[in-house]
Amino acid sequence: QVQLVESGGGLVQAGGSLRLSCAASGRTFSSYAMGWFRQAPGKDREFVAGINSVGARTYYGDSVKGRFTISRDNAKNTLYLQMNSLKPEDTAVYYCAARDRGLALEARFYRYWGQGTQVTVSS
Repeated sequence: QVQLVESGGGLVQAGGSLRLSCAASGRTFSSYAMGWFRQAPGKDREFVAGINSVGARTYYGDSVKGRFTISRDNAKNTLYLQMNSLKPEDTAVYYCAARDRGLALEARFYRYWGQGTQVTVSS
């Protein structure tokens, strides 16, 4: 299995940027497809971005396309989410997740989850 720890969240003004990191330990990180999800209070968990095991394929939720970029460094066992042009509606707890198969867009297909990191965007 793999253990995941997110970092990099915080408070930022609208229009600003943050970079989230997800450090992985355990079984070989490079064998997992990875995803970022977010959950705001009272809302369902939402797919943000996904990347396949070697970083060759990415996919984004409609609300973040053109503003967020997912990437990974398999040598460092780390997943990233660069978030630019942040909006108040991006405020949520952000989670990274891993699955030992191909890229997926739904949370129910991911087996391993981090504890989450809070992102708050002020207007």
